[in-house]
Amino acid sequence: MAAAPPLIQLSDIALTFGGTPLLEGAELVVGPGERVCLVGRNGSGKSTLLRIAAGLAEPDRGGRFVQPGAAVRYLPQEPDLAGHVTTLAYVEAGLGPADDPHQARYLLQQLGLTGAEDPQSLSGGELRRAALARVLAPAPDILLLDEPTNHLDLPAIEWLEDHLRGQRGALVLISHDRRFLENLSRATVWLDRGRTRRIDIGFRDFEAWRDEQLAEEEVAQHKLDRKIVREEHWVRYGVTARRKRNVRRMAQLQALREARRGHRGSTGTAAMAATEADISGKLVIEAKGIAKAFDGRPIVADFSHRLLRGDRLGIVGPNGSGKTTLVGLLTGVLAPDSGQVRLGANVAMATLDQRRESLNPDWTLSEALTGGRGDTVTIGGQKKHIVAYMKDFLFAPEQARTPLSVLSGGERGRLMLARALAKPSNLLVLDEPTNDLDLETLDVLEEMLGNYAGTVILISHDRDFLDRTVNSVLVPEGEGRWAEYAGGYTDMLAQRGADIAGRKAARPEAKVEQRTLEAAKLTRTISNSKRRLSFHEKHALETLPRQIAALQADLGKLQGRLADPGLYGRDRQAFSEASAALADTQAKLSAAEERWLELEMLREEIEGS
Repeated sequence: MAAAPPLIQLSDIALTFGGTPLLEGAELVVGPGERVCLVGRNGSGKSTLLRIAAGLAEPDRGGRFVQPGAAVRYLPQEPDLAGHVTTLAYVEAGLGPADDPHQARYLLQQLGLTGAEDPQSLSGGELRRAALARVLAPAPDILLLDEPTNHLDLPAIEWLEDHLRGQRGALVLISHDRRFLENLSRATVWLDRGRTRRIDIGFRDFEAWRDEQLAEEEVAQHKLDRKIVREEHWVRYGVTARRKRNVRRMAQLQALREARRGHRGSTGTAAMAATEADISGKLVIEAKGIAKAFDGRPIVADFSHRLLRGDRLGIVGPNGSGKTTLVGLLTGVLAPDSGQVRLGANVAMATLDQRRESLNPDWTLSEALTGGRGDTVTIGGQKKHIVAYMKDFLFAPEQARTPLSVLSGGERGRLMLARALAKPSNLLVLDEPTNDLDLETLDVLEEMLGNYAGTVILISHDRDFLDRTVNSVLVPEGEGRWAEYAGGYTDMLAQRGADIAGRKAARPEAKVEQRTLEAAKLTRTISNSKRRLSFHEKHALETLPRQIAALQADLGKLQGRLADPGLYGRDRQAFSEASAALADTQAKLSAAEERWLELEMLREEIEGS
């Protein structure tokens, strides 16, 4: 059966900015119903490639094809609502003649807007919600979404995820939200050093494959370096042979050198390390019955908490629920209306502000890091030149005199981290530290927090980052009440039984518990009369464990085959077949496990009745 023609295709895309190639032969092919994530480092050209796909930017070279009649909608990182009186007018302007006009108002309401808002007075999160409603309302054949979760709170992110999961159209996603990518993507396009590589697996398995590719490349470059050394040794000390042979060998050496010079190494990773102060007392913060209200609305009511040295406390909640206010109360920045807050002995606090308010746009990068004093910073008691410290956070030396006003969002995020981590601390207070950071930098930040000997308070909408970094979570329960749950965000869902918007939680991570509840419900429907297992049920109970073991073995073999980093490039059809077989085996294994669980619960119910 022939594959469906692509909805959109970019071929051999090249683009150069300021003499530096940004894209070199990049490709993007998206078929009907595909779920593709486009990943790469900050500054790699992902947004530019998506703009080219949307027809909003022209490459220096390459072709763009869009299937005739296919509806394409593009969500930019910075939506522009200029020229529209209300948010409803803005969303309706994106509808086609055949689109349902009721979808505009419905989606705005789903996203927490009325449609009557003045675009000039919207916050960043409200702008993002209006822009999402505009691109979702027509139900297009292909959606191009650039950082759709930026400025959204967790309820909105989870609503968007569920909505996109139910869409029939194709999807291309750029996002720094790992959980969002894992839950939605089925294929990954990696944009690295101007070129794209596609692998037909979702983001969940992409990073392991990427790391293998980079490791292989490093080995190949090492072999090339060794070969050049051997050839240069021959040139200097080898026995003179026939002139023709010498000329050929010299040409080969020149070609090797050209290949080495032309190689663009992968971007390094940030080298984050917090400057740690002397150890704090065991008790870091103690709050007793604190309360805070604004305009009669309780934000915090009768809240008590003890934060101990080494704790990692996550704070989650919808925008406007009081997360930043709660942190301000706990750290002494805000005075409570009632109750008391006490900081422990020897607490040294460093804070990362979500709004980047402490950055003066007229400063240069160097001034922002040194406070305008000299060209060194003190890290861990040792003086370090500003250029060396900048390199730790992936800034080029020539950026030292760059004004902050021209930095990208990711660069501003790294700068704020560099400033916060340079300050000696044993208590880190991080308000949305993951904003605008690429996934590789998030990995380094996560590792730094894991190695940090002090205490951490973290406000974040990033579910995966919370799961990896915190050991307890505070959640607003309404009327100023806050509840603490042990573990990360996923653990909170399992304990609470609902997400932070109050919807019943049915997350993929809780499949075992969900299957157990369903099986228990099944057994309760069975009459307590003398019900016996049928022959087929008994046979299934006896044989299913062997089937499950065999499927697990098959799964291991397929995973081992797909772990071969060269398989995709060597035989794409074999890779696709193995991927399909893996998905089929996983589905069969899940069905077998569910059937065995149902029968085992049924057997226990009968024997106990």
